[in-house]
Amino acid sequence: MQITISLTPANDNWGKKALLSFNDNQAIIHLSKKSDRTLIQKAARKLRNQGINDVELLGDEWDMENCWAFYQGFYTAKQDYAIEFPHLEDEYQDELFARIQCGDFVREIINLSSSIITPLELAKRAIEFISEQITMYSEVNGWNEDVLTTKIISGEELLTQGYLGIWNVGKGSINSPALLELDFNPTGDKNAPILACLVGKGITFDSGGYSIKPSDGMSTMRTDMGGAALLTGSLGMAIAGGLNKRVKLILCCAENMVSSNAFKLGDIIHYRNGVTAEVLNTDAEGRLVLADGLINASQEKPQFIIDCATLTGAAKVAVGNDYHSILSMDDNLINELVNTAKITQEPFWRLPFEEFHRSQISSSFADIANIGTVPVGAGASTATAFLSYFVENYQQNWLHIDCSATYRKSASDLWATGATGIGVQTIANLLLKKATIQGE
Repeated sequence: MQITISLTPANDNWGKKALLSFNDNQAIIHLSKKSDRTLIQKAARKLRNQGINDVELLGDEWDMENCWAFYQGFYTAKQDYAIEFPHLEDEYQDELFARIQCGDFVREIINLSSSIITPLELAKRAIEFISEQITMYSEVNGWNEDVLTTKIISGEELLTQGYLGIWNVGKGSINSPALLELDFNPTGDKNAPILACLVGKGITFDSGGYSIKPSDGMSTMRTDMGGAALLTGSLGMAIAGGLNKRVKLILCCAENMVSSNAFKLGDIIHYRNGVTAEVLNTDAEGRLVLADGLINASQEKPQFIIDCATLTGAAKVAVGNDYHSILSMDDNLINELVNTAKITQEPFWRLPFEEFHRSQISSSFADIANIGTVPVGAGASTATAFLSYFVENYQQNWLHIDCSATYRKSASDLWATGATGIGVQTIANLLLKKATIQGE
């Protein structure tokens, strides 16, 4: 079916202020000059809901942003569709291709079964994806083969090297936990300063452990590695955009399972930075694995740190599936991300994180507990407080993203059921912006 855009209203026969009308083998999306691109995304969803899965976009109104909006709405997890895009100028054609490629990586790896995406497989696929991006753009950027170095630490090696958060959470599974350290360094200088460390939660399945989830809550827990996927896709997108500064990606990967070897309530984890944490809920495992990654990130002394995780139900209660939550004490970094998000039209919303939250995770047996210990606590804020104990300078240059908009259990008028890819552009553009400022 051919799809065109019209800036004139639909005939009243199609309904008052109808978004779509049809003419033979052609669908017409009706917009006004003041319309935002979400209407195009809604139109694409309406077409898919009518069983239309093969389309050609025709007409001068199909610029890059409109093509991207249509793609976002037309995408489904089964990928049973075809879109023929109009020819765009090379710069915009390349940008659209990069968005689709990086967004699809994020969506597809989140949607895949946890029997396929195990902790080690997640780490390996992240390396493969970033390697492909580097290969694709190495000639135009003049990169050599030394631009990427990677290291995976897994299984018993995590225990011997002191990665006790990842080890404890993952030791109950037959699939070994793993830490990925990926160093993208296009500078050619092995001692180059690090622009950013990106730390992602990669829980490839979350049963809740002995604090076991109900079946309905567990049914989508293959998606609990959404933070790791989002940061990997974002780094890939930044590389496609010509990222010229050093960035490290750290993925903390494990399965949280119930077994005779699984960690238990009352266990105390002794982290490498000297902090001890009491486990009061095995379903609050994401912060336990992220702690290892944040210790590494702090040791690297980057310009800034971003961690990303499907961390709390509390954030989802606050903002629903529609926004990613952001928490930080660094107002400047928050404002930079929010301003970037406005440009990319991706939804982020700030939740509170203050010094007093750090006292709301007290423990009688360790330095801190892995859940809030005050009545009616702010779950997303106390989770961030836990993480702050593993960031050297937690008040500056650190941003935590509780990515509530990563996955939709049911469809909306904008998104199909499944992973969304929301946030890839924003984080990628923030990296590019920061790299430009650092280079001046």
